[in-house]
Amino acid sequence: MNISIITVGKLKEKYLKQGIAEYTKRLSVYCKIDEIEVPDEKAPENLSDAEMMQVKQKEGERILAKIGQDVHVIALAINAKQRTSEEFARELDKLGTYGKSKVAFVIGGSLGLSDEVMKRANDTISFSKMTFPHQLMKLVLVEQIYRGYRINRNEPYHK
Repeated sequence: MNISIITVGKLKEKYLKQGIAEYTKRLSVYCKIDEIEVPDEKAPENLSDAEMMQVKQKEGERILAKIGQDVHVIALAINAKQRTSEEFARELDKLGTYGKSKVAFVIGGSLGLSDEVMKRANDTISFSKMTFPHQLMKLVLVEQIYRGYRINRNEPYHK
């Protein structure tokens, strides 16, 4: 399976980069994983609703430009369905089984994802009702993908 993780903004924190690199290395025996970063839209702290929509739309256009027609898209969204690690693992397995060899997970910027990106998504997932920095979610996501592959192969992994 070819998995892309599309994120808004450049990851700067060394400790997050190291964690992501570790799980990406571990995942290399199971799948091909690509990290795609699109630039975030620079905006002042206090935005009107219209300005927020405009920022999300510009970031969304950058995201959509990185997604091919044959890609199964899963958007991370706080109000989406939450799953257990085992449910997530089963869904990853089903994607591969039913010919979805290209999967893209999309993590929006600090304002979230545009309506256009959400419409393009084939599925959505939430890791929590809590708000997390989008850079941290990338680390959580790659760890859960790794955990999913381990679960699907009945390989040991800490609980």
